[in-house]
Amino acid sequence: MANILVLGGTGWLGRIVAEKALSAGHCVTALARGQTGDFPAGVSAVVGDRDAPGVYAPLAGTRWDLVVELTRIPAHAGPAVQTIQAEDWVFVSSCSVYANHSVPGEGEEVALLEPLDSSADYTTELYGEAKSACEKLTVQARGGRALMVRPGLIGGPGDPSGRSTYWPLRLADAREPVLLPQDDGDYRQSVQIIDARDLAAFILTAGLAGRTGAVNAVGASIPLDEALLAAQAAAGTEPALVRYPLSRMADDGVAPWSGPRSLPLVLPPGPEHAGFARRSDAMALSLGLERRSLEESFRDIIAFDEPWDGRQLASGLSAPDEAALMRLQVGWKA
Repeated sequence: MANILVLGGTGWLGRIVAEKALSAGHCVTALARGQTGDFPAGVSAVVGDRDAPGVYAPLAGTRWDLVVELTRIPAHAGPAVQTIQAEDWVFVSSCSVYANHSVPGEGEEVALLEPLDSSADYTTELYGEAKSACEKLTVQARGGRALMVRPGLIGGPGDPSGRSTYWPLRLADAREPVLLPQDDGDYRQSVQIIDARDLAAFILTAGLAGRTGAVNAVGASIPLDEALLAAQAAAGTEPALVRYPLSRMADDGVAPWSGPRSLPLVLPPGPEHAGFARRSDAMALSLGLERRSLEESFRDIIAFDEPWDGRQLASGLSAPDEAALMRLQVGWKA
């Protein structure tokens, strides 16, 4: 049994990490404000604001077998890794740290974004730079004795972003037709989703094994149309489909990826994004990453999440937008 500290533990991924560690028989402590959710049952909860002085005092005097750090704030990552004593350390980073996303199949050795200065204010637009800074601080403090886990898009049941849940929930809905993106851009769109449960299992397994360095913890890269077929298979439906050419997005005011009036899983056009969902997974697989199929993740999403009811998810088209585009593009009438 290992003594594990999760710096987080009430958000989506942190909670899954804590619960998996508990189910494996480990002793788990979590430090969090507790504002993104409740602490999992069985966790030793330490409520604390990481901007406050002395927040790590309750953890002093314990040497942890493994620390899992999830922050995106350099001003949190630095003091934590300098203060907390641990045999092994995992920093959950992101593939957003890479400076270039134009080359498919690149591994962990390529250039990163310039790290955000630890005194600079964090904004979501600086997510990649902030994670790059957290990596640098961790590696420096640990003398390289840390594992930098770099996920791509994380999905699965309960996905708070809505990116991985939108299509299986929409295709499971009885209303039809369904607006479906059709790839007709300069390069073939790809999807690379890692299920949060598989990511959590890898974080714990690789962390407790003392792995170090950087690793892309990503899903299998598949074409967008295959991912949508997997969502349809998971839903078990055969709705009428209205193919929407992605080349029309700009003219129709439809955004890629996330946000209002967007198409989830669709990357921005242009060759600069050609490698974004096509990162190499060779290192992770060699370290023991095990992944369920995308169809299985989609089936679990349908079973777990609330049915799609036309509401605006965090990413995706609301029903009125979908219908408007159908009328605009193919003359469909509700």
